[in-house]
Amino acid sequence: MEVQPKNESTLEIKGLGKSFAGLKAVDDVSFSLRTGEILGLIGPNGSGKTTLINVVTGLLPATSGSVSVDGYRTTGRPPHKVARAGIARTFQTIRLFDELTVAENVEVAAVSMGKSRREAIHIARELLDEMELSEFTDRLASEVPFGHQRKLEIARALATNPKFLLLDEPAAGLNEEESDLLLELLRSIPERKHVGVLVVDHDMRLMMNLCGMLHVLNYGKTIAHGTPAEVKADPEVVSAYLGSTA
Repeated sequence: MEVQPKNESTLEIKGLGKSFAGLKAVDDVSFSLRTGEILGLIGPNGSGKTTLINVVTGLLPATSGSVSVDGYRTTGRPPHKVARAGIARTFQTIRLFDELTVAENVEVAAVSMGKSRREAIHIARELLDEMELSEFTDRLASEVPFGHQRKLEIARALATNPKFLLLDEPAAGLNEEESDLLLELLRSIPERKHVGVLVVDHDMRLMMNLCGMLHVLNYGKTIAHGTPAEVKADPEVVSAYLGSTA
């Protein structure tokens, strides 16, 4: 699917913090992501990864710090305005419109960004073809196999023509073969769609092969940022998350 050319964009996260009743779930986290890049966000359960994505996408208000896209501050704005600034996401727990068809799930996302119904149908058709979901076009989303539902969520997010795509556990529940297929799909997205991808996942085989850089959280704080090789060799990361056999 061809999209309109975009200039290089930057997602900037500065000193981001989120507290719940005094507990710092995200504590002074900073990093940036540019279009064309894939950045992995890893860490133990409860380290703040999903909370960070929820704050970046406007589902939760930040306690401190800022999020901006090309200098436009999105912190404190509602999710639909964050989406219009160019940030799209998927969820750890699949959130499709089960009563709609596969095609309609994608069309709804395009229409929400101001596309006409005719344009939305065209966008959905091409995205479903790219995601190898065309055979399910007229099936209800609830009837599609789990692995394909994961791909459908990504197609729906891409239908908003984002600058940045945030993926929360896209490989959760997939077997090794499905994970390998997902890896190839995700690897091609930044160049084809000219987006930056931030991905959270516990599948370290996927993350080490997919991401150009990794950002590691523990207890809400950054403990490392570097290439997969650098992170894998970091003693603090090994101790906190990867384990001595990683």
